[in-house]
Amino acid sequence: MVSRIEHPAGGYKKIFETCEELNEPIPAVVVGVIPEWLGGSLLRLGPGLFEVGAEPFYHLFDGQALMHKFDLKNGHVTYYRKFVKTDAYVRAMTEKRVVITEFGTAAYPDPCKNIFSRFFTYFKGIEVTDNCLVNVYPVGEDFYACTETNYITKVDPDTLETLKRVDLCDYLSVNGVTAHPHIESDGTVYNIGNCFGKNMSLAYNIVKIPPTPKDKSDPIAKSKVLVQLPSSERFKPSYVHSFGMTENYFVFVETPVKINLLKFLTAWSIWGTNYMDCFESNETMGTWFHLATKDPAEYIEHKFRTSAFNLFHHINSYEDDGFIVVDLCTWKGHEFVYNYLYLANLRENWEEVKKAAMRAPQPEVRRYVLPMDVHKVSVGKNLISLPYTTATAVMRSDGTIWLEPEVLFSGPRQAFEFPQINYSKFSGKNYSYAYGLGLNHFIPDRICKLNVKTKDTWVWQEPDSYPSEPIFVQTPDSVEEDDGVLLSIVVNPGADQRPGYLLILNARDLTEIARAEVEVIIPVTFHGMYKAQ
Repeated sequence: MVSRIEHPAGGYKKIFETCEELNEPIPAVVVGVIPEWLGGSLLRLGPGLFEVGAEPFYHLFDGQALMHKFDLKNGHVTYYRKFVKTDAYVRAMTEKRVVITEFGTAAYPDPCKNIFSRFFTYFKGIEVTDNCLVNVYPVGEDFYACTETNYITKVDPDTLETLKRVDLCDYLSVNGVTAHPHIESDGTVYNIGNCFGKNMSLAYNIVKIPPTPKDKSDPIAKSKVLVQLPSSERFKPSYVHSFGMTENYFVFVETPVKINLLKFLTAWSIWGTNYMDCFESNETMGTWFHLATKDPAEYIEHKFRTSAFNLFHHINSYEDDGFIVVDLCTWKGHEFVYNYLYLANLRENWEEVKKAAMRAPQPEVRRYVLPMDVHKVSVGKNLISLPYTTATAVMRSDGTIWLEPEVLFSGPRQAFEFPQINYSKFSGKNYSYAYGLGLNHFIPDRICKLNVKTKDTWVWQEPDSYPSEPIFVQTPDSVEEDDGVLLSIVVNPGADQRPGYLLILNARDLTEIARAEVEVIIPVTFHGMYKAQ
């Protein structure tokens, strides 16, 4: 699963360049034969505008949200894209400058205003971005583009029109939620977010949005907090990007990457601080695992601890014989990986990109196993008895349970990231296969498949080609877990005519089934979904 390809030509720089939206869908040239049953839309989100006038955005997560759509119907494919008309985007276009602070780019008062009005602008407080460039997911019968703040944006998945902005703070006690909710077969949505409460109390809230009610009213209006999980530090919540869910439990991993809340609330409005300026690492806390039951929703007091790592994406979690198995895409150590994702770094020449990756935390796919029966055990004993894993959990004299993982994949500066599974059938269940985007020194250059039981791997890769997160689509009425296809957007900047395409792979062995080529460069995308017809 390790990349053997070098990128001295630096074609990857093209996926970090501004593009224009399209006035109408454009037809793709299909090579190969698209399965007859595959009819629907691949929806993707990512940055599409990397500067406003003369003002650049500095971080990978700053560019303004661009929504992409490949439509598949009767063997034909079209491609379409439009910017999501968020407040951040509309105001930037109107004023021709960065108006709202993004993840790594601070906004400053209008330089045309006099010194007094600029001064007072700094004290208006924090204006949180609604730049929903990370993911799109269904809520009831609607679809929402999202980032990691309290704002989600309703979009039309057919026309890609922006419909309305929703502030989750109007319905829930959260200051933001992740862009990776879990969605059950009946449409119930679960998510997790930070909550800054009374007297600066801090916690993590698991929230639930029910399926569409019989009266077809908005399910978000009926959302609620299910259970609250404690924070390890009063003024410094951990950065949360995703969480795990089994059939009966929620799994939250609290990492040492912290948000300095006092800096966020004070220096921000005075000195023009951005989000990245408010992150710091706790070098001593390691990583904590938290569990809560789903029904009834209650926090479990077991104290699971392990060494420090960064975590962005859970792969899957499931229960087995009194244990909870948690598979994660980790980055070793406490230093924040996002420090290496500034656009200036990603646009460097290949040798410089590699040097930076050598200094960064190293990626590893890990399996942790959490025992549920921890009351009648002796100190120093490994509590894990599952026969198929080398992961351990040892009770310490202070009552904490120290976890050591089984490594499922490890390659120097080679990440298996943006993981996907056969979600509809195996989310929260014992599974075999994970699919991911392979990062070679942070550059996405391959699609991978991992058998988490045998550690066998498969790879799709072509020179100077830069794919995106692979989305699994199951073959109708299939029985086998990996009976389906993977959909990914690939950019080949060196192609003369059609540098961007939708790639369709056989999920069993990653052999190519078809591709649908378009005559445009497509910038980097993060996450998305497949919407069946």
